[in-house]
Amino acid sequence: MRKMHLQALALLLAAAVLPACSPGQGGGTPTATTAAPTTPDTGSPAPSPGGPSPDAETSVPAPAPEPSAAPSGPGQGNAELAINIIPAEGEAEISYTLVCTDGVPAAESVHPDADAACAALKENAGLLSPATPGTDQACTQQYGGPQKAMVTGVVDGIPVEASFSRTDGCAISSWDAAKDVLGEAGGA
Repeated sequence: MRKMHLQALALLLAAAVLPACSPGQGGGTPTATTAAPTTPDTGSPAPSPGGPSPDAETSVPAPAPEPSAAPSGPGQGNAELAINIIPAEGEAEISYTLVCTDGVPAAESVHPDADAACAALKENAGLLSPATPGTDQACTQQYGGPQKAMVTGVVDGIPVEASFSRTDGCAISSWDAAKDVLGEAGGA
């Protein structure tokens, strides 16, 4: 009997509350709810209260563009580079300085073959901007040696910061392309 009273009470409560949930129908007082007018979404954000309209110009500067890579192909042959070679783990670093003007080494160059290095940079300005292999590019799994190199500076007005190694076929290919700039310590 007690269970039946509880069920009856639950039904009475439900009957009293449900009409309030559907405005405009039957007994009870509906709660005041206003639906926002629906407008087609145009993809542009709605203006915020007190903020500028979406069409208003703002004074926030655009982000600086990424430095562009040097184009491959002939360049001007102007460069100021610091070249650091680590022949193997634990061995002393070898450092070169290369300064080129119009493809000709300047007197301050300290490099085993500055003539060949400057000529290589003039012939291919993008030499020190090797492409990073994509995930879909297969590189042979071969080891070319422990050598590592870091080249920093400027080539034809474009900043350069390039790392080289000989850890796989793609890295060996980049190293070999830059061997004139890397110098005699640059490996085989």
